[in-house]
Amino acid sequence: MNPAADDPAPHDQEQKRGVDILHNPRLNKGTAFTPEERDNLNLRGLLPPKYLPIEEQLDLVYENYSHKESDLEKYIYLIGLLDRNEILFYRLLEGHLEEMMPVVYTPTVGLACQRYSRIFRRPRGLCISLRDRGRVDTILANWPYRDIRIIVVTDGERILGLGDLGLNGMGIPVGKLSLYVAAAGIDPSKTLPVCLDVGTNNEELRHDPLYLGLDRSRERGEEYDELIDEFINAVRARWPRCIIQFEDFGNTNAFRLLEKYRDEAPVLNDDIQGTGAVTLAGLLGALRITKQPLSEQRIVFLGAGEAGIGIAEAIMTGMKEEGLSDEEAKQRFWHVDSKGLVTHQRAGELAPHKLLFARDEPPVNTLGRVVERVQPTVLLGVSGKPGLFNEMIVRAMARQIERPIIFALSNPTSKAECTARQAYTWTDGRAIYASGSPFDPLTINGRFFRPGQGNNAYVFPGVGLGAIVSGAKRIVNSMFHHAAMALANTVSDELLEEGSVYPRQSDIKEVSLEIAAAVAREAYRLGVNGEPEPDDLESYIRDWVWKPEYTPYG
Repeated sequence: MNPAADDPAPHDQEQKRGVDILHNPRLNKGTAFTPEERDNLNLRGLLPPKYLPIEEQLDLVYENYSHKESDLEKYIYLIGLLDRNEILFYRLLEGHLEEMMPVVYTPTVGLACQRYSRIFRRPRGLCISLRDRGRVDTILANWPYRDIRIIVVTDGERILGLGDLGLNGMGIPVGKLSLYVAAAGIDPSKTLPVCLDVGTNNEELRHDPLYLGLDRSRERGEEYDELIDEFINAVRARWPRCIIQFEDFGNTNAFRLLEKYRDEAPVLNDDIQGTGAVTLAGLLGALRITKQPLSEQRIVFLGAGEAGIGIAEAIMTGMKEEGLSDEEAKQRFWHVDSKGLVTHQRAGELAPHKLLFARDEPPVNTLGRVVERVQPTVLLGVSGKPGLFNEMIVRAMARQIERPIIFALSNPTSKAECTARQAYTWTDGRAIYASGSPFDPLTINGRFFRPGQGNNAYVFPGVGLGAIVSGAKRIVNSMFHHAAMALANTVSDELLEEGSVYPRQSDIKEVSLEIAAAVAREAYRLGVNGEPEPDDLESYIRDWVWKPEYTPYG
């Protein structure tokens, strides 16, 4: 049985006629309705007389998109298209994914979130606030599609590197799920973006009369936990096969909620687990260039939040595969936060997730001094602070090793710890560089470089697809490890020669299918699957994938 067809979303074109069908973005084909369909569906006269097939529609909307002068205008145009014609939107996005991914997601989505209350046009997803405690299931019942397989939910506290945006963070689940569809072929009718509005500590938003969220400080106590618990339980009761992805929660809640629910529901946190997997994959690619084992790397992390700890845990799993113990692997990591090196001498002030990687050595209060002491082979930035990999630090690293690996992963581009040009210039082109948001290819001293982008979109769509098709009852860390290995194996020697440790984003759908198969196999191996294992997994996954194609109306 194809799980995509178990409980289909309502396709009510038989009941809808005329203007109603044109106002439904999942049924509307616009000028692509044939003359026969226009007669059958009472559309005659409601559309211009010329019939345009989808190929010509794509030319038209891409031309309109290209004429927009700013990325925010392009974002608003694409969301407007999604509101009018869902199939045309996804067909356009699939065909221009490398070009449009920075618009529908990072970095432009950050600006869109900052402006969310002002550019709001039409509801997308569900907004559930503290005022809705006790009736969350009723709100879920308002969503018109019955077979939800994946939810991305945020409470808006830590949106990219922008901080607390409250309800304005709704743009993140919307953008994330658009990539689940475009990059992994998950049927959009099976996706649901959710924002939990628990207030905001962003005073600028609270004093903005046009802000659409609750005008109150952020709830952190019992009411918060009750809302989260009610939400998880209501989702599990209504859609028992649904994956729940926590997105852009603050550090404390991100780790706490993942730990609380991971053994009782199929939940994941892309900021922790997805970031870890995509960084491990990039590091494995870099080591194909340096010809060194993972287990011998000395890795300095700038940042000890969700991303930093998630990456360390992912790399530690990889090192254990090469024979190190947990303790031996931990000795290869040095975490630096805003107060300096994370050590046991600071135990009284450290959050629980930092204690796991605290070191038994004298404190050091600056990144530069840590780099001098450790002589790292890998420098990873997840601080959310731009420019902290300065010329002195990068040049010091380049003096110590032949091919320094520098991953400046903070998003958006304006938050990167250093730019691609800086990394290549300060190391005389010897750096192996990746960033969190995209930098354009560049030529320095006659040599062409294609900076890699450690974008979680390489990982989370495939992980979600693999979990869905296998009916995973839990999502475990080993699934992300297998996802990282599958991603690393897709990078060609030609791309490595150009300095890129990730595949082209235009190939992301094939990458997602590879990752989905690896994740599903791990679910079957562990026995956490809820769907039977098919004889031909790859074919089964390809048959499951949704395609943005118009359906003929009989």
